[in-house]
Amino acid sequence: MTFEQFSDGTSFLHRTDPRAKLICTAILSLIIALSQSWATSLLGFLLACILVLAAHLSWKMLLRRLLLVNSFNILLCLILPLTYTGEDSFSLLGITLNSTGLFLGLLITVKSNAVVLLFISLLATSTAAQLGHGLQQLRLSPKLCLLLLFSYRYISLIQQELFRLQRAATLRCFQPKTDLHTYRTYSYMLGMMLVRSWNRGTRVQQAMELRGFSGEFHSLYDTNGLQKSDVLLAVSLLFAATGLVLTEILL
Repeated sequence: MTFEQFSDGTSFLHRTDPRAKLICTAILSLIIALSQSWATSLLGFLLACILVLAAHLSWKMLLRRLLLVNSFNILLCLILPLTYTGEDSFSLLGITLNSTGLFLGLLITVKSNAVVLLFISLLATSTAAQLGHGLQQLRLSPKLCLLLLFSYRYISLIQQELFRLQRAATLRCFQPKTDLHTYRTYSYMLGMMLVRSWNRGTRVQQAMELRGFSGEFHSLYDTNGLQKSDVLLAVSLLFAATGLVLTEILL
């Protein structure tokens, strides 16, 4: 699936137990997101870059993901200097800008890129099924884990259904415009998606009940416990998280 483009790899991060990666990602991303200093944010970004290099990911796909994130960050960096109020203002080509707002936008950019790179290097290197079973082993709500697995599986199918409906409309010479016919066509497409999704869900439920599904997925992955390499990575990242906290407090 297109959502698992980073999960195909042979690096040690791909082989790491998802439980260790889930815990470390949650702690590190929370620390970076709540940080207020440039030192903590830059160190978090550096750590995320090191993890990305260790994961041996495709640079083309990685830059494509970062482009989506930074398209919003660029907008923030343009708006905040114009709307932020304070004494640190300067004029550029007759436009009054605020340096505090500019630095705030840049800080948000660094932190958001760091968090995204953390998620890609630690979580995207595992499949959705591995993450779902990892959450289940961490004693998260079984219903929430099932919801995650089913949502991941069937969102892509609903997307394929939408593409089929759009292709059928295109073959019938449908051209979207701002008129009543376009609105009616999109309403029909949405209704057909809901009906077909409901029918597919009913068939899946019946098929699973016929096969004795009792509300629990049994993992096909190795669940022999954490390996030494998993513990070593988790301890190293937790030490790094402690260093980020100390940097935030002391600087």
